Amino acid sequence: MVADAPIIIEPERPAQATVIILHGLGASGHDFEPLVPMLELPEDLAVRFVLPHAPSLPVTVNGGMTMPAWYDILDMELDRRVDEAQLRESAHRIQTLIDEQIEAGIDSRRVIVAGFSQGGAVAYEAALSYPRPLGGVLALSTYFATPDSLEPSAANRDIPIEVHHGTQDPIVPETLGRRSAERLEAMGYPVNYRTWPMPHSVSPEQLPEIRRWLLERLQPAEE
Repeated sequence: MVADAPIIIEPERPAQATVIILHGLGASGHDFEPLVPMLELPEDLAVRFVLPHAPSLPVTVNGGMTMPAWYDILDMELDRRVDEAQLRESAHRIQTLIDEQIEAGIDSRRVIVAGFSQGGAVAYEAALSYPRPLGGVLALSTYFATPDSLEPSAANRDIPIEVHHGTQDPIVPETLGRRSAERLEAMGYPVNYRTWPMPHSVSPEQLPEIRRWLLERLQPAEE
């Protein structure tokens, strides 16, 4: 699984926090480039955005067509059957990106992992199994694909999880997003679940809530 280097959008001053955003099936990191200025985060927050690209893989549910994918989807039944080994490999790659941010001087508690659709499933796996405390998970129109195989990290047992889903989503039904949030809550994670009357997308109405949540999570840690 080989992919291009991620897009990195630097703040005007030295970065003090990082948001990693994982795109959905068939997309690329470029899909979320327009989101960064739309969030209008304060300059003094100094947030670096890292937008990785998925590798190209054959995807079973799309007739074996090769496309950007974090993992193969084997069927589209409600609970989704996926290639968990590939998903974990992608999650490990994201954890390596987190490592790089920490090595560059970012406090792990000021690293947010976000993901849309298939990218959100990888974000869950990567963040919840990461061995150092992270700032939060932002899960957009997605699902928790590895509840039975996840090896949770004690460092992130209390990680804040913000889940957004569209009530008109024909690709990842809202039932699946809600069920995932309930499963995470049953596992003891603090989850905030929000819905919007939208399809499988990120809507302008979401942006103020995403911004508010990021501001809450990325305030500088107290000494």
